[in-house]
Amino acid sequence: MALIIDGKKVSSAVKEDVKKSVEELKKQGVNPCLAVIIVGNNPASRTYVNNKKKACEETGIISKEIALDEGTSTEQLLEIIEKLNLDRDVNGILCQLPVPGHIDESKVISAISPDKDVDAFHAVNVGKLLQGVQSFQPCTPAGIIKMLDYYNIGIEGKNCVIIGRSNIVGKPMSMLLLQKNGTVTIAHSKTKNLKEITKTADILVAAVGRANFVTADMVKDGAVVIDVGINRNEDGKLCGDVLFDEVEKKASYITPVPGGVGPMTVSMLLENTVTAAKIQNNLK
Repeated sequence: MALIIDGKKVSSAVKEDVKKSVEELKKQGVNPCLAVIIVGNNPASRTYVNNKKKACEETGIISKEIALDEGTSTEQLLEIIEKLNLDRDVNGILCQLPVPGHIDESKVISAISPDKDVDAFHAVNVGKLLQGVQSFQPCTPAGIIKMLDYYNIGIEGKNCVIIGRSNIVGKPMSMLLLQKNGTVTIAHSKTKNLKEITKTADILVAAVGRANFVTADMVKDGAVVIDVGINRNEDGKLCGDVLFDEVEKKASYITPVPGGVGPMTVSMLLENTVTAAKIQNNLK
């Protein structure tokens, strides 16, 4: 039976560190501030934004919400982002995705100043990640690395397989694992012999977005299994990409859904906001 990687526990530890950093910054006259833009009334987006606001309150970060009507145009949104870019009291800017279909998402991501891009989606920050230059790290992949470190799970020399090649998880996850000297394979919907590839993994990251996609016959005995998926099964119950009850019996460590990777994403966003505040104020 696998040991459960408790994302809530690790997230709480990160938040405590963030809280201490915020207190130190305030002593130096810096009040870290995160601005979150939400467009429309997507219920999932509203939940995420509320969770971020609550986490900011817990750690002393100022939370500024800009709630916009569903009919907001790309141009109107870009104007708001530019104002936030120029606002010296705002350290981090996040536009909750997805935005309504008529808005050009790529323009929105590109409009946020790289210095305030705490999601690390801007091309400049993606390029820095690729080069291994210290900068903001994408929140979900960075949270996964933090969890592995917390549980003293080594990455160096390990075979790491990622199922999924998204810009948000799959691609940046591969870069962070490479930086830790893992040997990385990215698999996806066009991969042939997927099962043979996943069974080579010492660390398997499932980020495919399909409920219970990873079954026990796809996992090597003793593998570390990280489930990034957030799905609903046929009964409407929240579940991940991994068939937990089966895979838990073969893995050495496994993340649950909920309570695994999810809490880490928010806590790493807070850490990035503190980093941004330090950089913008020339503080270490």
